Amino acid sequence: MSGQPDLFGDAVERRLAGTRPLAARMRPRTLDEVAGHRDQLGPEGFLRRAIAEDDVPSLVLYGPPGTGKTTLARLVATATRAEFEELSAVSAGLADVRAVMQRARDRLAAGTGTVLFIDEIHRFTKSQQDALLPAVEDGLVVLVGATTENPYYEVNAALVSRMRVLQLEALGPDDVAGLVDRAVSDERGLGGRVVVAPEARAAIVRLAGGDARYALNLLEAAAGLAGDAPVTPEVVERAGGGRAVVYDKDGDQHYNVASAFIKSLRGSDPDAALYWMAVMIEGGEDPTFIARRMIVAASEDIGNADPRALEVAVAAARALEFVGLPEARINLAQAATYLALAPKSDAAYRGIDAALARVRHEGARVPPLALRDASPANRDNLGHGTGYVNPHGAPGRVTADSCMPDGMEDVTFFRPGGMGVEGDLAARLAALRARAREPTGSDTMPPSGDVEGDG
Repeated sequence: MSGQPDLFGDAVERRLAGTRPLAARMRPRTLDEVAGHRDQLGPEGFLRRAIAEDDVPSLVLYGPPGTGKTTLARLVATATRAEFEELSAVSAGLADVRAVMQRARDRLAAGTGTVLFIDEIHRFTKSQQDALLPAVEDGLVVLVGATTENPYYEVNAALVSRMRVLQLEALGPDDVAGLVDRAVSDERGLGGRVVVAPEARAAIVRLAGGDARYALNLLEAAAGLAGDAPVTPEVVERAGGGRAVVYDKDGDQHYNVASAFIKSLRGSDPDAALYWMAVMIEGGEDPTFIARRMIVAASEDIGNADPRALEVAVAAARALEFVGLPEARINLAQAATYLALAPKSDAAYRGIDAALARVRHEGARVPPLALRDASPANRDNLGHGTGYVNPHGAPGRVTADSCMPDGMEDVTFFRPGGMGVEGDLAARLAALRARAREPTGSDTMPPSGDVEGDG
């Protein structure tokens, strides 16, 4: 937070310059030094144009750790010649917010703007976020809030609606590699005094997982361990000590990774399904959640194209109950790879949703008289069951009678494709429907077999 000038500030800064972590020393000083985010910082990027036109709105910077949210906020202030104020949502209170607003008014009277950066803005209480609304609406400050959580769910909707949300993705491998190279050679960094083998650089990039801060911290730690010797992959592995998986069981990562897992099963990609399952397991996800999602996928995405898929998914869930992790990872993996490679059909899923939509739209119709409960009292007094033909006494154990409500005999909800076992079902269903359309019906059913369908 900004305050009155410190007489010893310059001396402190000079001393800190020699002791700051590498990540702090390598903090970008211009937009051109920022790694990644070309969609925002490229020649036609929104943020670059907004800064060039001195028309930066209040922003929510949403993305994983190490993507430069704080750096971008500082660069916005520098480029627009505004004063930079910083609050932490973890420790700041309403009094701190009001104090910033008063300083912003004083500066604005002198012709200087204020960029207020709030880290972890999703942790601000509703009252604290409400206190920011007038300042954002009036343009008293350019508010830049950083968050790793989805702002559309975690930040006051009224505040988000008055800000521009910029989603920042994790850095790509090339961006992290370039950052490492620059830190090795730049005088602000290691100044060329350390040799990093190409394989070691690749190890840093791999372990960083798109987190620039972690990459630079790991490089600095590895350089310290190596001493005067070159940094090798083995040194990097020792310095890293194993990379913690960024995974929040109640946050965005939970939903995003689960979505990727389900779509990998649906997309018949067993390798991707195993990868996303591994992320969930390593991140501490409840394994029963994984098992439940596979049970749903077995019917939603595979259905009657391979009825055994549901058996496999349920069996994996039961195996999990018996043996638990870590051994049950094998059962879950067996089910995931089976589901991924099974033929796909969503006909049952689409069919029940179509039937539900019809019922919700017009209400439930009563069953035809022939299908109603024909207990003796109902049969003798109400005529229930009149006209019912038991299919077990009919040729082929099938009748041409429709079991739909009166007036809906031609309505169809289930439209099977031709994949796997469902191809046989599609052929049988086509014959049944054709027979029902015949005036007197047919006494024979064609044998089932594979047919072409829409999958």
